Amino acid sequence: MASLEENQSDVPDACDSEGSGGSPLDSSDSQNKHPRRSSLLDNSTEDFEIIDSEDDDLSELPLLEDIGTTKKAGASDEEPKLQKSDYVEEEVPEAKPAAEEWLDILGSGLLKKKVLEIGKGVDSRPKSGQEVTIQLTTQLEDGTLVEEQPSLTFTLGDGDVMQALDLSVQLMQLDEKSLIVSDAKYAYGKHGSSPLIPPDATLHLEVKLLDVKDGPDLETLVGKDKIELANRKRERGNFYYQQGDYVLAINSYDIALRIIRSSSKVDFTSDEEAELLDVKVKCLNNLAASQLKLDHFEAALKSCNLVLEQQPENLKALFRKGKVLAQQGDYSDAIPILKSALKLEPTNKTIHAELSKLVKKHTEQKNVESAMYKKMLGNSGNNPPSSSKAKSSWSISWKWLFGATAVAIGGVALSVIIAARN
Repeated sequence: MASLEENQSDVPDACDSEGSGGSPLDSSDSQNKHPRRSSLLDNSTEDFEIIDSEDDDLSELPLLEDIGTTKKAGASDEEPKLQKSDYVEEEVPEAKPAAEEWLDILGSGLLKKKVLEIGKGVDSRPKSGQEVTIQLTTQLEDGTLVEEQPSLTFTLGDGDVMQALDLSVQLMQLDEKSLIVSDAKYAYGKHGSSPLIPPDATLHLEVKLLDVKDGPDLETLVGKDKIELANRKRERGNFYYQQGDYVLAINSYDIALRIIRSSSKVDFTSDEEAELLDVKVKCLNNLAASQLKLDHFEAALKSCNLVLEQQPENLKALFRKGKVLAQQGDYSDAIPILKSALKLEPTNKTIHAELSKLVKKHTEQKNVESAMYKKMLGNSGNNPPSSSKAKSSWSISWKWLFGATAVAIGGVALSVIIAARN
């Protein structure tokens, strides 16, 4: 049965599509180099690094500000901490019985679990960060079969699969088989996954936990495996970005970057080092795009700067940095950066449009500031009259002085004549 993800198209890049018509700036061939079985749940998309044309060692990763409760909770430079109603990574909330056989996992009725076959005991439950393998059958609410997966392996708590599975499998015992009913919020959301899953679809998942083991030791991963693992997390971030789940996208990109930056006991070839750097730059660019969507301007600026430290002429990083600075009202710094981006791709209409808009705003800003300064100094509209008045006063003073001098000279002359006659 064909996987749903095979039908997903690439995410368009506004900067590329408006430009010279060439190939995408950072096209990825990681899937061709490391082919693997894709599935409905393992949403792997082609590489993308979006530049919106609309007003659109993890210690080095930028911190994220808190997000208001109207959106999903914010992320940090370690791992985003999400609201319990959105995604649970470290702790599974205490399950509450909703009926005789059902467990209401989140207490909201949107995610329920019923045991069909008992497993090997509570001690056999997997923990976050471990790799689990499950057998999965996915159906729509009307019983339509969507997909069957005899063996699906993922890292628990990393967001590698839909939230319904990440939350429910943590409550399962080894060899347990359960039926999970999930609202669209914890499955494929309002977008669905065309053509098999419609928007806002409730899913019925039959899951059996087949195996539990510790995750890979990052220090001992060979270069090829490290690149493949990092790309897998990055591609999952791309999927979440397309779905509009920017907090989960940030989580996936952060995990990918942590994998790339992890210390290693294995020597890598120069080609592997270059490929790891390429994946790192793509993750940082996509991280900045996600942070911009959440209005986390300082965090996005740091992500852009990390890219530019490695690649000073990275078009996407320059463009986003310019947009961030513009959003912060720093037009004098934003304009030169966008001009630098335009030099790299002179035919790019998106950059042209953004630059023109900023130049106009900068001019308006300077006019407002000039008027404000004049008002503060009390000189607005008063300079010409003051100058005229000063000249007039000076002219009158000279006239009086000349008249007084003439009278004095006349008086002296008259005195001399009178004295001569006497």
